[in-house]
Amino acid sequence: MDARRLRTRRPVVAVLALLCCLGLLSACSSSPASHDEGDSTTQAALPRTVRAVDDLQDGYLRVIRDVLPSVVQIQGRRDLGSGVVYDDEGHIVTNAHVVGDEKTFRVTTANNENELTAHLVSSYPQQDLAVVKLDDPPDGLKAAKFGDSSKVEVGQIVLAMGSPLGLSSSVTQGIVSATGRTVTEGGGNGGTGATIANMVQTSAAINPGNSGGALVNLDSEVIGVPTLAAVDPNVGDSAAPGIGFAIPASTVRNIADQIIEDGRVTDSGRAALGITGRTVVDDDFQAAGVAVVEVEEGGAADEAGLRPGDIITRLGDTDITTITSLSEALAGDKPGDRTTVTYTRDGDENKADVTLGEQ
Repeated sequence: MDARRLRTRRPVVAVLALLCCLGLLSACSSSPASHDEGDSTTQAALPRTVRAVDDLQDGYLRVIRDVLPSVVQIQGRRDLGSGVVYDDEGHIVTNAHVVGDEKTFRVTTANNENELTAHLVSSYPQQDLAVVKLDDPPDGLKAAKFGDSSKVEVGQIVLAMGSPLGLSSSVTQGIVSATGRTVTEGGGNGGTGATIANMVQTSAAINPGNSGGALVNLDSEVIGVPTLAAVDPNVGDSAAPGIGFAIPASTVRNIADQIIEDGRVTDSGRAALGITGRTVVDDDFQAAGVAVVEVEEGGAADEAGLRPGDIITRLGDTDITTITSLSEALAGDKPGDRTTVTYTRDGDENKADVTLGEQ
């Protein structure tokens, strides 16, 4: 991911400023006869406002004290990222694009200035997740608490913790902007090109180095792993402010548990059509579908009768124009789901019922 400039927010000042403005409007709208009454009301409300702001700030400080010790900085030969301590045995979950193709890493914890060494347990680029393990876990290593991402709601206040631009133990603040997003990463700049479903969208700033860190609610629970920020193609693919994405905690737990127990992912839960394909364009050079290059023997497409040369144009009710749109459509399905593939062969449109396989 390209470098992004840090942006800070001052929620306490903003809340006080808004409340002061409301107080001024209230005073201006009151009549002379009720002036004294309005003043007393304003004075009575002010202490409650201050207490509310103090309570929110205290909540932030408590969450940071609870979770930040579980967020680490991960340094490879070339790349720098973040990770979250998963258990007291020294397993750390991070992004696959943070570890890349490296096997050993230097890890710095929030409360330990000395660098520790870790090695790769396994990486799962299809979901952009990986697990590394500290060779010699220090005493007092604190595992983070992972929450139930199915209960995440739009509007929840969240904090993003990590090492953006190498600034270790940094915290940014925002809200959950949306849930259930399906996002495809870019394949360049170290990205895996993965298509990930059910991501949490947040306004908390996510910059290079935050990848693999923690997106945390005010109950000190990790609800997601920050992975990428959106880019704006209209301004040279620079960062789109306030649009970042995190892999949901449920997905993180599912993948991490399998890697720790079996050394690899044995049950991806991701639907597959069982083809190798490429995007094709029409006479106007517009993306027009996915050409089947190879069919996996015994796979879903093979069983449905698809063959090389067919051009897929729809999956269920979703139009398919590119290989990315096909990946995103499949991300919303599960292995064993039945759907319909619409495709052209020798200029004729055909449909086939397909039972999806597993990646």
